[in-house]
Amino acid sequence: MAEKNSDAGRGPALPRIIPARPAGPGQIPERAPEVSGWHPDVLGAPFQALTLPLGEDVDGPILATLVRDSRRPRRFTGGAVRAAATRAHARPPGRLEAAAARGTDILYLHGWSDYFFQTELADFWHERGARFHALDLRRYGRSLRPGQTPGFIENLEDYDADIEAALEAMGHGENPTSRRRLILMAHSTGGLTASLWAHRHPGRIEALILNAPWLEFQAGEFGRNTLEPLIHLGALYDPRAKLPGVDFGYYSRATSDVFGGEWHLDPHWRPERGFPVSVGWLRTILAGHAAVARGLTLEVPVLTLLSDSSTVTPSWSERMRHSDSVLVVDDIAQRSLRLGSTVTVSRVAGALHDVFLSEPKVRADAYARLDSWLRRYPRGL
Repeated sequence: MAEKNSDAGRGPALPRIIPARPAGPGQIPERAPEVSGWHPDVLGAPFQALTLPLGEDVDGPILATLVRDSRRPRRFTGGAVRAAATRAHARPPGRLEAAAARGTDILYLHGWSDYFFQTELADFWHERGARFHALDLRRYGRSLRPGQTPGFIENLEDYDADIEAALEAMGHGENPTSRRRLILMAHSTGGLTASLWAHRHPGRIEALILNAPWLEFQAGEFGRNTLEPLIHLGALYDPRAKLPGVDFGYYSRATSDVFGGEWHLDPHWRPERGFPVSVGWLRTILAGHAAVARGLTLEVPVLTLLSDSSTVTPSWSERMRHSDSVLVVDDIAQRSLRLGSTVTVSRVAGALHDVFLSEPKVRADAYARLDSWLRRYPRGL
């Protein structure tokens, strides 16, 4: 597994965006004027960011932000093979060496109340000769602007514009200029978005890798069917109406360095208890869950990485540091099998909701499982 870019075993320290005026708790700081073209990212070198304009709506200008690792991908030869194997706790890449020669691009989508900050994930792909990109979707992270409702969307298909703009910038648009392989990777709500996108856009990607994808409501199919009519009526009346908060901050407690976790998280982009949930947003999430339950038709290999257990309770438990405290993973494992014809479900003992934010030995296991799946991939990725 790749080494971290920080001291004392912690995640990367994010340079702060200097606001034009102070931002109070829960407020989004004002930003400097938009920069055109690729520019230095808040994560620092080697990461760069590109603003992708997507038009306007009632919130004003809508945009997404593509982040790339600007390092030239490694080639698996000689010492580079041994170094990569040492960092990944795995054998030399085998088939991945041939894949690196042809070239592979990765696009990563984050989850709810989230943004890209996992530089270690970029290191993993860099060591395998891939070019890594991550997308902060509209109204999230780098794409969130003052006055906008964080994360709000009424139809998951609206994200097609975000993804298409990112792929176009990567050379993988509808009229591709790149012959490199493309793999889509996504976490949690991003996993739901990515699965539905891949279903609607066959032939665009070579594989789909899901990290604890939110494919079913926490109350299960019965709870979803019971709740959906009420949410639908509420969304018709006022889609931006806020629902009572149900995030107690336990996942933040397990991950953030503020609460004894390992990772430095920007509180404006990933607040302790998540962004407020609106009825319009929840309606489209439930519709996505229903679509997955009916079954998708993905023809590419799919890997779903999950914790081996869930701890979804109204009170804090130390088990939340070693299990998924957000999703019911058994339900997600079952729903994953509805995605397509070739699905691998890999359960990682002791993993958190984001398996790649788990404690070092657990995420080493997760990276090794991902590496092993890539070796067995029939096209040699």
